Amino acid sequence: MNPKVLMSINTAWNVCNFRAGLIRSLRDHGYEVVVAAPADDYVGRVMQMGCRFVKVPMDNNGTNPAHDLRLLLNYLQVFRAERPQVYLGYTVKPNVYGSIAAHVLGIPVINNIAGLGTTFINRTAVTHMVRALYRFSLRRSRRVFFQNADDQDCFVREKIVPSTITDRVAGSGVDLEYYRPTPAPSLQGRAFRFLLVSRMLRDKGIEEYAGAARIVRDRLPGDKVDFQLLGSIDEKNPNAVPLARIQGWQSAGFVQYLGRTDDVRPAVRNADCVVLPSYREGVPHSLLEAAAMARPIIASDAVGCRDVVDDHVNGLLCRVRNAEDLAEKMVEMISTSSEHRSAMGLAGRRKVEVQFDEKSVIQKYLEMIDEVAHAPQLPLGRKIDRRSCRYQPRIRVHAGAPNRCRRSGDQPSA
Repeated sequence: MNPKVLMSINTAWNVCNFRAGLIRSLRDHGYEVVVAAPADDYVGRVMQMGCRFVKVPMDNNGTNPAHDLRLLLNYLQVFRAERPQVYLGYTVKPNVYGSIAAHVLGIPVINNIAGLGTTFINRTAVTHMVRALYRFSLRRSRRVFFQNADDQDCFVREKIVPSTITDRVAGSGVDLEYYRPTPAPSLQGRAFRFLLVSRMLRDKGIEEYAGAARIVRDRLPGDKVDFQLLGSIDEKNPNAVPLARIQGWQSAGFVQYLGRTDDVRPAVRNADCVVLPSYREGVPHSLLEAAAMARPIIASDAVGCRDVVDDHVNGLLCRVRNAEDLAEKMVEMISTSSEHRSAMGLAGRRKVEVQFDEKSVIQKYLEMIDEVAHAPQLPLGRKIDRRSCRYQPRIRVHAGAPNRCRRSGDQPSA
């Protein structure tokens, strides 16, 4: 029987857009892959990758303790039924509640912290609760991967995880064969085109982007400049920018909303510069895709974003939450010669080839998964007492019947 890897993320959409390469590699290396996530329109695509899909309902944006307890019980049921050799957790709730369930049952855990999101940006009472949950759920993981040094240092410094179990990966990496460099289209007879690819969330800098568009249009009234937005709108997310507001910007002539798509390449190909003024990221996939396609980029000088941008080499950095400074950088990009922008784009392509190739990320995962999956396994439901190195008694959990059963924007937070 092939060893089994169970992966859980907050949406099937996320699996399709960020973990497809890892899933293919795991299957090629003889692993059975099971994906546990809430059901959405992308479940069929997940199953087409050769995975089995297990439906796990999840309130991604909520903090209701009853809902989270139900999620924990669902994870316990799934793990008991599937008996995986390794659990891979992504996004907040799978990392917290999936890891707790796996630890209870003695299943080895590998986590990925793909950015800390709104909770860590705003520093509220919820922030302290999430830190405590992370500290409890990650302390016995075999490995916790981080996508940037700032997040890794934060977790180690605040004693959320011991440094000995942490490591870094280059985001989710980028498929360099799928995202190929293309020359920018000629500017003759058309407007200069900025593009922001993201879910329409405030902490992605959507408001600053629209504000900068207004400033640039006022400053360069005779120039033709387009400001495009591409990505989904999640009206249930309290951090979402409402569709009505985006339509208002569009009616005023500031931005053009392109909706959502599963393939961003045509929009990136038609852009002269890709922008992401986010407040904080893991490593933003939209910037990796843009750089891979040899487009110059403008991003905020924020955690995660600055990992992708070498200022004035492959793009420009602007101040965080500052529409005026973003507008300054946009004007600078417009004023730059086509040859210089092309050189910046090619520098970005070289950077992602060296630092962010998806193959290097997958290889690091495979090495860790192979090490864990082929180590001696405990009977399911038993775990090691690290202080005495003896087995602890099985913990029995009784729950109800188990719940059985390319891209636009960047990675969601649960």
